[in-house]
Amino acid sequence: MNDHVIRVSVMTGGYPWHLHPNSDETFIVMEGTLVIETKDKVLDLLPGQLATIPANVAHRTRPAGARSVNLTVENQKNETVFL
Repeated sequence: MNDHVIRVSVMTGGYPWHLHPNSDETFIVMEGTLVIETKDKVLDLLPGQLATIPANVAHRTRPAGARSVNLTVENQKNETVFL
């Protein structure tokens, strides 16, 4: 969509600490509970909820239970820096 991509992900495990220097990242939960951790807070997103992590903010994600199904919206030229 324009210069962004929308991805569907089924998470069954955690994703390591990382940041995106050139793109915000928006998570929209479709099923399950998604946990998003930053240095300052922990968010538990339920189906229908969303959160945007601004560019250059370190974060990691994981399902709260066995899995979560999420839409992720980010710039198509998104860079990922693992910490």
